[in-house]
Amino acid sequence: MAPQVVDETAQRLPTRKGPDAAAQSTAPAAPAPAAQEPAPARIDSELLIAASVLLADAALTAKQSGAELTGALFSWRFGLEALRRPGWALGTAASCAQALTASTGLGFGANGGLIGELARMAGSMTYRRPAKVAMAVDAFALRIKAAAADHPGLDSPAARRLTDAMVAGNRLEALRAMYGLIELLGVTRALTTVSPVIMELMALLGMLDENPVNDDFSWVTLAGGVPTTDPFLGLPSSVLKFLNPGPGRAERTEPDPILAKVLATSRNDIVSYVNDIGALGNHGLVLLRRVACADGAVRYVLLLPGTSFGLLSNSTPQDLVGAFDGLLRTDTTYTRAAKKLLRRAGLPTGSELMIVGHSLGGMTAMNLASDVEVSSTYRVTHVVAIGSPIDSKRPADHTTRVISLVNKHDVIPGLDGRGPASPHDIPDSWVELAWLDESYDYPLSHAPQAYSDALRGEFTHYREQVNKLIGEYDGEVVGNQPYMLRDK
Repeated sequence: MAPQVVDETAQRLPTRKGPDAAAQSTAPAAPAPAAQEPAPARIDSELLIAASVLLADAALTAKQSGAELTGALFSWRFGLEALRRPGWALGTAASCAQALTASTGLGFGANGGLIGELARMAGSMTYRRPAKVAMAVDAFALRIKAAAADHPGLDSPAARRLTDAMVAGNRLEALRAMYGLIELLGVTRALTTVSPVIMELMALLGMLDENPVNDDFSWVTLAGGVPTTDPFLGLPSSVLKFLNPGPGRAERTEPDPILAKVLATSRNDIVSYVNDIGALGNHGLVLLRRVACADGAVRYVLLLPGTSFGLLSNSTPQDLVGAFDGLLRTDTTYTRAAKKLLRRAGLPTGSELMIVGHSLGGMTAMNLASDVEVSSTYRVTHVVAIGSPIDSKRPADHTTRVISLVNKHDVIPGLDGRGPASPHDIPDSWVELAWLDESYDYPLSHAPQAYSDALRGEFTHYREQVNKLIGEYDGEVVGNQPYMLRDK
């Protein structure tokens, strides 16, 4: 069974009806127009992505071949054999060196091990472009071209100037192009324009600069994984645990009048959940709901808002440091605080639980679902992620239903490495509903209100589809308990 991915981006064209249309059909034929230039052929994005997959596989194979050849050349076994057969060893070493360095071979493709990594770093700092890098760059270039087929803004001259400079490894020209794009469109529109290929652009930056320690970001992105290092300095994600070390704390609190008014009309409906999350804000509040369901069972819903962009770090888990931590790791302050909430609330063992989250809240929902302790204590039946980069995460219980809602203008969902031009897919059992709406600019396209408006408007059929998937939670809301989460 293929994963259920629904991508609604087709434009509706008006059709003419009525007497005028009939009159047109019986009118004399107009003179043939003068010959015109043939329209350019439409780019087949699927073919471009397929070609990028082949190039990526070739680049990764060349990288692995270089590592194995380097390892064999500098192994103790080769050294021992060289003592016995020096003539053979000299010829073999010369052939290996030629294969590793010649432009007709791997083109300075040494890597792996102490000597191989020193050689790779020397090549990176001297701007050598081995075969593996050339093929990887071409693969990223094809992904960018494929994304431009569905995102016309990427095909504009100003955006092409930026992407071409990044592919060429010309950072100075890329800076000029980015400045020109911002001057032309403004910061938010410029960011939205390049957002479909932001991971590819960062991967190109890491691969083509002279810094030899940030290349892992690029290779992991090429292979379809989630990088565990940053693209600029190559710092590992483990650094984040020192920046986000809080044990997490959850305290009961009372809703303010605005939140109480929203919760009073809330029900088991995806639009209602998104509105509830919007009313909770992003200053540490979350909500645990108790529902007496129509089938007689008592179930629970946990609502998790996203990130506060005011400060890099604050006293709650909903800060920027927490967002990066939640993307790259599962045991985060937000996750720990939410687990303490569930224990403090006294949920019975085996309780059925649905977790709905926006942005960082969606990542935390998946982090909770992937936690063996949570999955063995409760039955996480559903995870609903709204505008969240969750595609690299997996629930511990294979029966957990994962539903992902994505506005394709939203920058954030693509931070997991699976952007519009990524060849990698989600698990078969997941449901992903993606669309393009009128909320073009980021951060408007990421706001809960934008998702709510889309689901209440043009994409109401997605609302109906999600509501059907979570229908077992229909019933009477018998408890709404807000909690304030803190780092400590």
